[in-house]
Amino acid sequence: MSHVLILGGDGYLGWPTAMYFSVRGHEVTVVDNYFRRNACKELDTGMLYPIPSLTERAKIWHSKTGNEIKVVLGDLSDPELMRRLFTGKLKYDWSLNNKFTGIPETVVHYAEQPSAPYSLINHKYADFTLVNNLRVTNNLMWSLRDYSRETHVIKLGTMGEYGTPNIDIEEGWIEIKHKNRKDKFLFPRQGSSLYHTTKIMDTDLFWFGVRIWDLKVTDLMQGPVYGIETEETKIDESLKTIFNYDEIFGTIINRFITQAVTGHPLTVYGAGGQTRGYLNIKDTLQCVYKSALNSAKSGELRIFNQIMETFSVNELAKKVYKIGTNRGHKVKIENLKNPRKELEKHYYNPVYQGLLDMGVNPHYLTDDVLNNIFKIVEKYQKNIRKEVIFRGIKW
Repeated sequence: MSHVLILGGDGYLGWPTAMYFSVRGHEVTVVDNYFRRNACKELDTGMLYPIPSLTERAKIWHSKTGNEIKVVLGDLSDPELMRRLFTGKLKYDWSLNNKFTGIPETVVHYAEQPSAPYSLINHKYADFTLVNNLRVTNNLMWSLRDYSRETHVIKLGTMGEYGTPNIDIEEGWIEIKHKNRKDKFLFPRQGSSLYHTTKIMDTDLFWFGVRIWDLKVTDLMQGPVYGIETEETKIDESLKTIFNYDEIFGTIINRFITQAVTGHPLTVYGAGGQTRGYLNIKDTLQCVYKSALNSAKSGELRIFNQIMETFSVNELAKKVYKIGTNRGHKVKIENLKNPRKELEKHYYNPVYQGLLDMGVNPHYLTDDVLNNIFKIVEKYQKNIRKEVIFRGIKW
């Protein structure tokens, strides 16, 4: 049974990941500073339902399963807090006992400002994104260097790092032949927001740490995630993950379904030909878990493209329109002037075989999956504030 440290353990992906590892017999510690909750409050964005505090979630999890998830509340941009997670000189905000679990075998790194629109609201939010994301990654890298180079880091990257190149997107690396010589390089990156740019810098930081200090890193280039339920969230109503439906923190499929339920037009930006790779939240958990069980090697930066299928925005809107209409909602699709600077029609063909080869069993975006998300959103429809669904943040 290994010790897994989850940085950003209160978030949309962090909390489900913690439960997923815990129920499978791993010792789990989560760390968070409530950034997402505080940002939602400051910006007056929408959350579909209230969420207990992280310490309350851990208590409920223990009462329902008998398993312990230790909780540390604090800001990981503070290098001393990060280092204490490896030295054991810390106090847990919730645990069954204060005994240090030990240096983690695996660190799952979610502890970043996760929103592209947030990073471009104004200079204040751009600066926070830049400073927070890079500082947390740098703090983690140096803690690994000083205390545990054998710890395996699973960093959540994003497919948005690649942009939309007019060639196939390989899994992280590309071999280039130039003037009769060839070498392998990180696949070219061209982020379309400051958030995506910080994720590119994260990759570069870890590539430095891998080359110089033989760190062990897996970088998961994840597409937009959709869904609410996992097997663990079904255990108790209060264990559900955060669900945002606004344009700042809400992902596109979750947003479209909320818009359909409330009668708000589905907000398609521009022509709607923008194509991306998507995955179910259940598959995020599988990908992270399989990566942990099959660690990168010392001195290896291993990169996977973490998506399961691709769709254009128009294709997603049509899927949500169909299911919403069948469920009795008056669904409309509206093509808005694109607030983002991006190509609306482009080539997009990413490779995403590595995680499938590792044993991930995909959940595809079927009518049944969409119907299930609709049911949950409908259950909490009275909590939805239509005025915060769309405000038109511009790039």
